[in-house]
Amino acid sequence: MERWQENRSRGLAGVNKLNFSGLRVLVTGGAGGIGAVICRRLHAMGAEVIVHYNNSKKRAEELSTELNCHAIQADLTDKKGVGSLFSSIDSLIGGVDCCVANAGKYPSEPLPAWEINDERLVETIDTNLKIAFFTSQEFLRRAVSRGSGSLVLVGSTAGIYGERGHADYASAKGAITSGLLMTLKNDVAGTAVRVNAVAPGWTLTESKINEGIDQFTSENALKTMSMKKLATPEDVASSVSFLLSDEHSGHISGQVLEVSGGMEGRVIPRVGE
Repeated sequence: MERWQENRSRGLAGVNKLNFSGLRVLVTGGAGGIGAVICRRLHAMGAEVIVHYNNSKKRAEELSTELNCHAIQADLTDKKGVGSLFSSIDSLIGGVDCCVANAGKYPSEPLPAWEINDERLVETIDTNLKIAFFTSQEFLRRAVSRGSGSLVLVGSTAGIYGERGHADYASAKGAITSGLLMTLKNDVAGTAVRVNAVAPGWTLTESKINEGIDQFTSENALKTMSMKKLATPEDVASSVSFLLSDEHSGHISGQVLEVSGGMEGRVIPRVGE
């Protein structure tokens, strides 16, 4: 046993750590709870990070000062706005090597599908699926031309198992981690460009910690989770960085990495509970 442990330690000591030195990475929604942690992690690994934001100007500028990087505003629901974002990055630092399509929105009020109005449906689709689509278009156009690049889409376990009260969100995220992901990885066939996705489950962002997650929701989430604990933004960030790295995941494309503590679905209370 001692010899096995000694050999294992030697082997682990030789494993290369993730190194993003010289790589330029765009993180959309980079000022948010998960986005900011992704930015910090990539920066710590040597990447030159671009922090995208839409409305969170103060947080984005504070983060860009902390990381000594650029923060750029853009409305990613507008195709022209996405094009302008990438053009600005091209002018500032010569483009990006990797992209994390993280920007999105989770409607706070749970409603059954038949009570979700058109306005909320359109907004949810726009701020999730449409943003991911437009961002992917601009990044992959440049990546294919360059012959290399790694794109990570941020989905959700809601798009895999469904999410009661959030049919609009689950539909958008499901489209991202199924049809969109699988088509994009095929669209770049024959190049060194890779497209993958992470699907976080219940994640304790700072805002959720401050607001508090009700005991009923938390207990139900943990019931189907083998690890019996909620994720942190750091858990998501580490999975994103792994998928971005050509050295550590260079033969992986078209895959969805769940960050959900071994979740196997949802506990479904009766209507009215």
